[in-house]
Amino acid sequence: MGVGEDTLKTRRSLDVGGKTYDYFSLKAAEAELGDLSVLPKTLKVLLENLLRFEDGRTVTTDDVKAVAEWLKERRSDREIAYRPARVLMQDFTGVPAVVDLAAMRAAIESMGGDAKKINPLSPVDLVIDHSVMVDAFGNPQAFEKNVELEYARNKERYEFLRWGSTAFDNFRVVPPGTGICHQVNLEYLAKVVWTKEEDGRTVAYPDTLVGTDSHTTMINGLAVLGWGVGGIEAEAAMLGQPISMLIPEVVGFRLTGKLKEGTTATDLVLTVTEMLRKKGVVGKFVEFFGPGIREMSLADRATIANMAPEYGATCGFFPIDDETLAYMRATARPDDLVALTEAYAKEQGFWLDDVEPVFTDTLELDISTVEPSLAGPKRPQDRVPLSIAADAFDKALTKDFNVPDKAKSVQVKGADYAISHGDVVIAAITSCTNTSNPGVMLGSGLVARNAVARGLTVKPWVKTSLAPGSQVVSDYLAEAGLDDDLDKLGFNLVGYGCTTCIGNSGPLPEPIAEAITEGDLVACSVLSGNRNFEGRVNPHVQANYLASPMLVVAYAIAGSMHVNLLEDPLGQDPDGNDVYLKDIWPSNQEVIDTVRACVKKEMFLNRYGDVFKGDEHWQKINVSGGLTYDWDSTSTYVQHPPYFEGMQAEPGEVSDVRHARILAVLADSVTTDHISPAGSFKEETPAGRYLTDHQVPPREFNSYGSRRGNHEVMMRGTFANIRIRNEMAPGTTGGITRHMPSGEEMPIYDAAMRYAEEGVPLVVVAGKEYGTGSSRDWAAKGTRLLGVKAVIAESFERIHRSNLVGMGVLPLVFKDGQNRKTLKLTGEELISLGGIESGIKPRMDVPCTITRPDGSTEHVTLLCRIDTLDEVDYYRHGGILQYVLRRLAA
Repeated sequence: MGVGEDTLKTRRSLDVGGKTYDYFSLKAAEAELGDLSVLPKTLKVLLENLLRFEDGRTVTTDDVKAVAEWLKERRSDREIAYRPARVLMQDFTGVPAVVDLAAMRAAIESMGGDAKKINPLSPVDLVIDHSVMVDAFGNPQAFEKNVELEYARNKERYEFLRWGSTAFDNFRVVPPGTGICHQVNLEYLAKVVWTKEEDGRTVAYPDTLVGTDSHTTMINGLAVLGWGVGGIEAEAAMLGQPISMLIPEVVGFRLTGKLKEGTTATDLVLTVTEMLRKKGVVGKFVEFFGPGIREMSLADRATIANMAPEYGATCGFFPIDDETLAYMRATARPDDLVALTEAYAKEQGFWLDDVEPVFTDTLELDISTVEPSLAGPKRPQDRVPLSIAADAFDKALTKDFNVPDKAKSVQVKGADYAISHGDVVIAAITSCTNTSNPGVMLGSGLVARNAVARGLTVKPWVKTSLAPGSQVVSDYLAEAGLDDDLDKLGFNLVGYGCTTCIGNSGPLPEPIAEAITEGDLVACSVLSGNRNFEGRVNPHVQANYLASPMLVVAYAIAGSMHVNLLEDPLGQDPDGNDVYLKDIWPSNQEVIDTVRACVKKEMFLNRYGDVFKGDEHWQKINVSGGLTYDWDSTSTYVQHPPYFEGMQAEPGEVSDVRHARILAVLADSVTTDHISPAGSFKEETPAGRYLTDHQVPPREFNSYGSRRGNHEVMMRGTFANIRIRNEMAPGTTGGITRHMPSGEEMPIYDAAMRYAEEGVPLVVVAGKEYGTGSSRDWAAKGTRLLGVKAVIAESFERIHRSNLVGMGVLPLVFKDGQNRKTLKLTGEELISLGGIESGIKPRMDVPCTITRPDGSTEHVTLLCRIDTLDEVDYYRHGGILQYVLRRLAA
């Protein structure tokens, strides 16, 4: 995508190290826009984007001026068209995106168009990081065994991705076993300042991106503006469509002080997450400022930026400063790029200076007040101080898990121990949040070293795992000699990628799983991740706690959430002396010194020198197919999706929804994990029955996430999380509903198919924060394929709302304090929605008629959460992909 017309005449040149770069100057824009020095850094990035693409059509001078005028009200209702520099994908969300691109190529050919038109126009990097599972653990062979199983399970998916890497331009695939996409992005892919050759000139501009994973925000720690979008939006972005967005509110988070002895970046981010959730920053930018930033390593900043989805913000941004440049040098970025970054940032006002920006609102934290913490047992924002964690869990047994007999224990078959409520059965050093941070990773190794020296061991019922975010982590752990100590405690390498945090924890040992089931025990996991939603980590584990890698090691030794780590001994040394956490915890200075001594630039050069080559497993995969994909009708991983079947050159008329049935009535905080689970599933589920019918044995089911390229599996998995509760079917959990008017209980998928045969449209009713969680496009795709025309909720999470629109599903919000409870909705009602066929407008009122089983009616007004004119177009076309395809075909 080329630059625009530059009617404001802001194009300038910058000489750095003997090379000349063109750029679009914010200082030059001040002649027209006024003083921009106090504009938040994030909005300066958006403003530069608008200046560069201003063409009088998608971006106008009024759009540019609206960013400057934001300073008057500190908010704006202006819709802008934003074009990020690149797109980042992981394989769970990336596979269906490539499936959709392949389907679009097939569709455009069937419409008489040119398949070559379907190509990413923006650079796309897909990192395969979500497919490794922790089957083997606690032994030196665990890594090799898990790699072999990963390739065996994902052969069809990996063949498809290798085809995509050759068939599409501007599309690169980072092979399995390299690391987590966010850490690979932080350590290698991101440039901070991007450049592009255009008409013989080199144009410099901020590195910006969207990613198909909500934790894309991690790169904000490196001063790169990026956030997670649904795979649907990402596909549109890489096909050259601008991202339509309102100029956001920006909340400033002032940081002062520095971490006190015994606290970690994980404790800090859990505190920040709790504070921002209470503040309410959904749909807003968060920008960090204040003297505390200068006390933070870049890895600590990235840890805080990573959890922006957990605190609800679109991004959590840190500006460019000397620490940014130091990190770029330490990770082997080229010297000329570092020099350009410094010169460009200072010239454009992106550099961290003493000018305090103007924000919509602010809050403040003295970092020195942070205390050791966990978060759980069900949500990442529910911080629990370590000092009261044992008491808090005891209360949760009653309040959250309704346990009548807290002292219950069950003997484990073939073992000399029993397990009980609160025992930690999974201790996982996992997930991008912390595995990218050398401080807490080396810290966990130091805890392990000290524990081993005192003769401590991990409890036998704990499944331990170490899944670093990149191969560099293994290098610096080995350099420090700490890998052996972690191995001795069972924290052997299990893979490089997202494991336990996304539900790829693998099965528990059978005797442990049987004991949990037999006693209906509330077993626990402690993981260094960012997600602990119900049913996510492991089907046998109900209580999940987020913690630093250092505390993960400590809880593996303690073996129970009932142990107060600050007061109770972790165990005894060989002489019978009690050993406490304080006895094995390293000082902050020891951690800092270890990082300085053991994290080396050469490690990054070596590991990323040939990053797209892959190991021998990857290189052996056959690549078949040419410009269009040769679909295999027998594949259970990749199938031709039905989105474009029978599609005409022009969209049909949208219509009102008449006499729809309610498919599900759901409570508050229903996540995308509830709507579209990523983890394992059983034989008796609709997805399990489908695979069994296709001769796939249960041991080869893999996970929902790995089968996202097959809509038949994913439809059957929609609303099928084992923990989801549909209020239409009281007393049940899992994807169960009642078919109306028969009242018969059945799986949601089966009911949806029955309604489809009967020609009955469907709606879903929900509470607050509907769709919280990962940027899971299948939560919207599955909803659409089940025949759901609208979702009526009290509020929506940002990404899921836009994904629903992108799939042609109407997101509607209750008004005037009404909700499913005040309206006494049982799921037996008929729902009719009007005003649609007469013309959808952004945020319009939609009249809704509720018809009760006795024939009485009630009329209410709902708010349409189609927010922009672009989204109106997407909805009219039946979805964003149909809209793009028709434009390209024309």
